[in-house]
Amino acid sequence: MTAGEGVRGLFAPGSIAMVGATDKSGWSVATFANLRRHGFPGPVYLVNPRTEVVHGERAYRSLSDLPERVDLVYVMVPTSVVLDVLKEGARLGIRHYVVLTAGFGETGAEGRKREEELTALSRANNLTVLGPNGNGYINTSDGRARSEAGITPYGLPIPPPLLRGSVGVVLQSGALASSVLAFSQARGIGLSLLTSMGNEAVVSVTDVIDHLVDDPATRVIALFLESIRRPEEFARVARRALAAGKPIVALKIGRSGLASRTAQAHTGALVGDDAVIDAAFRQLGVIRVRSLEDLIITAGLLASSGPLPGPRLGVVTPSGGASEIIADRAEDEGLALPAFAEETVARLTEIMPDFGRPANPLDVTGYVVVDRTLLSRALRIVAEDPGIDVVMLLSDLPRGEPPDPEPVFRLYEKSTRIIEESPRPVVIVGNVLTDVGSFARTIQERTGYPHVVGGIEHGMSAIGAAVRWSAVRERAAVRPRAMTPPPVVRGERTGVWAEHRASALLAEAGVPVVPSELAPDEETAVAAAERFGYPVVLKAAAEGLGHKSDVGGVRLGLGSADDVRRAHREILAAVGASGLGTLVQPQREGGVELLAGVVRDPAWGLVLAVGLGGVWVEVLKDSVLRLLPVDAAEVRRALGELRGAKLLTGARGTEPADLDALAEVITSVADLAGALGDDLESLEINPLLVRGSHIEALDALVTWRT
Repeated sequence: MTAGEGVRGLFAPGSIAMVGATDKSGWSVATFANLRRHGFPGPVYLVNPRTEVVHGERAYRSLSDLPERVDLVYVMVPTSVVLDVLKEGARLGIRHYVVLTAGFGETGAEGRKREEELTALSRANNLTVLGPNGNGYINTSDGRARSEAGITPYGLPIPPPLLRGSVGVVLQSGALASSVLAFSQARGIGLSLLTSMGNEAVVSVTDVIDHLVDDPATRVIALFLESIRRPEEFARVARRALAAGKPIVALKIGRSGLASRTAQAHTGALVGDDAVIDAAFRQLGVIRVRSLEDLIITAGLLASSGPLPGPRLGVVTPSGGASEIIADRAEDEGLALPAFAEETVARLTEIMPDFGRPANPLDVTGYVVVDRTLLSRALRIVAEDPGIDVVMLLSDLPRGEPPDPEPVFRLYEKSTRIIEESPRPVVIVGNVLTDVGSFARTIQERTGYPHVVGGIEHGMSAIGAAVRWSAVRERAAVRPRAMTPPPVVRGERTGVWAEHRASALLAEAGVPVVPSELAPDEETAVAAAERFGYPVVLKAAAEGLGHKSDVGGVRLGLGSADDVRRAHREILAAVGASGLGTLVQPQREGGVELLAGVVRDPAWGLVLAVGLGGVWVEVLKDSVLRLLPVDAAEVRRALGELRGAKLLTGARGTEPADLDALAEVITSVADLAGALGDDLESLEINPLLVRGSHIEALDALVTWRT
């Protein structure tokens, strides 16, 4: 049985045994009630060696006493007995288990030992185990026609109705699972699967994601993550989901402060745990959200809308105040509100009241109370505007049922037809976040009216996220270029390689580096300065020296031979016996100084950081991160994300940088870092001078792991 087969079997049993079932346990009462109330069609056997009747039905003494071999065992016995239950089940050929019982790895050293035993037993017997210390799961995607049917071995009450849908939810939290379920149902967002992972002793989050990628009933995957235990495996399944067109929306908690990866490189100060996760998610097409509400609302939108073709939003609303809120939030989300085409303006003018203004966002005014067709007619016109990618319709579903609902049904039937016939996607957003009531659900069931996203605030976040995911999906088919062949590294890969050695390595890899000469004495330094032309720069050349300026190892603007001699003496005095001499370079002026560095994250591997460089790198912390490998197009996008990006495009009369050439140089640095292999801890250029098409590394540093 493969891992995939095991997970599929876990979530689709034909029969279930509840071991440890008892009327004294709320977990047992709730689990049994869930299975009965929500239509599990197979037999449910209750196992308790101390009583003959549980929950009003016959109880069996053990798994061995059951009349058949069950497909799934739901384990609720005391911690000390859990392994015995699994051993008995394994002897009987039962392969799938949900372990509700706590007291394992979450409790300390003794619990970790028990969990290791559980894992070893499961692997030795090819068992698929969800948990321990997990509530179980809710599966509504078993293919049956009834909308409220499901497979629900889940230890907390599931109030009806249980809405089937296409959002698969995976949570590293048992306590929040029921809250997520209740919120999604209140918003009319049906789930295909909800699972509480527990300790992931056997079945992991990535195993379930793999399953949901292959599950035809699931269109969107929503994750609540406390940790990412195996980043490489997570990246693999995230790429699978992106290739399959299934968005992953994730709420990752536990944001930490910046954590330095190496004491030598400035880059390390820019690369924190949470910043790397942000970068990884962005590249993998994982939509990161900051709240449980956004997790479910964003997943619900994507499940109903699918990809959105672009950021140009056309808004139709009956509220001027809402228009202003939407305009502000559109800017936050990177969405554009382009002016309507002339023909659109003319058509809107014909249908709107004299006091209305046909602009985007479109406030059709309170006249909708008089003309109840105005909103839908305006929607049709805006949807046909050639400069719009997506239409946002601000409209709440009714909260109360009128005495005669038929006119309401007819109105929504007409709106539904307009939305279905729209040449562009229409996203419907409510004004505020409220529950979808029973009458509203009846309207949607009878007329096919689409999903309504909850509230302007969450709705705009969801639309922005959907647009960004769609753009990443379009780029997913373009593979980063292959890594460069490993360069010849002269010398041992140990410690810190100061600038003269690091620059030589970069130059050999084709990275443009400022000319320099190593001068062991004053006269050699003067001769080099004469060849370069004044002014020049002198820097300390010393083994293991990273930050030269910190020890007085840098002198700038040297304009004569006497200046060079004096600087050479002072620098050697500052660095002491470790000094090999000085490094002489021509001084460069003007342009923009950047940092381009690669550092090894202990979880995710090599990470590229690009930011404003020089002495400001750790002060401004204006940087963006990318996981390797990258291509030039990805680097170009990263440069555009810098807060100081305008410095590269000619702000205030400065010379604009050749961004394509700059992206190629930084990509070469990233490729070199990747080619250097596992021995590399960090590689950094700071500063990387950019002046038009002139790009040059002015300083470099390499740190090895050994």
